[in-house]
Amino acid sequence: MQYIDQIGFEVSLEKQPVRIISLVPSQTELLHDLGLEKEVVGITKFCVHPESWFRAKTRVGGTKQLDFEKIRGLNPDLIIGNKEENEQAQIEMLQGSYPVWMSDIKNLPEALIMIEAIGKITGRLEIAKTIANSILVKFDNFGKQIKNTPFRKAAYLIWKNPWMVAGGNTFINDMLQRCHFENVFEGAGRYPEITTEDLKSAGPSLVLLSSEPYPFREKHAAEIQKLLPDSKILPVDGELFSWYGTRLLAAPAYFAQLLRRL
Repeated sequence: MQYIDQIGFEVSLEKQPVRIISLVPSQTELLHDLGLEKEVVGITKFCVHPESWFRAKTRVGGTKQLDFEKIRGLNPDLIIGNKEENEQAQIEMLQGSYPVWMSDIKNLPEALIMIEAIGKITGRLEIAKTIANSILVKFDNFGKQIKNTPFRKAAYLIWKNPWMVAGGNTFINDMLQRCHFENVFEGAGRYPEITTEDLKSAGPSLVLLSSEPYPFREKHAAEIQKLLPDSKILPVDGELFSWYGTRLLAAPAYFAQLLRRL
């Protein structure tokens, strides 16, 4: 069986996979929701959902620091990764020994394609189609609900020391646009480093502090508030802005709640 992944690589499988390793947290959660309890044998240390898998499944390192010995010991017949979250050199090493299916996701349509593609390759296509359709319906309904909501200039912070933001051509940026947030750093690259002067000059009326990958706290919000006294500073759930698996089922309701807070 031949499959083409989202970076255009051909993946050859002799049979439906029964020993799967997931290298991406949001895709690990998807595999769980597709009912692949027995088939998934390895995950990363960042694959915290579901908690039962985080406790019980073998962890094969981090998304960018893989433990090749552990992977070899698990003898996978399919590895699932992501272009952005995994290191190219490490993926290329794995491709020399195992079938590796890679996603590349910068927007909601690509996420839905990924969900169905993983469903197909794992023998769970029907449930994957049901999940993808449900996500699409929820986002369509959310879009209709907020169609008259004006756009707000926003910055989405993901890191400190140095300050970093989500820029354009990213999945986060697509989610921001769907919330009617105009990303003031959309033209600055995908994940640019910025200074506090850059932030001040951009003049966002709203600054979103993501819960991941950096653990922003109240002191960081206070620091930004001092810099931008007229802006609203708001902590947000990073998983619901950046995870592109089944967590998307919960994202529209969360976004609607977020907009009500504003």
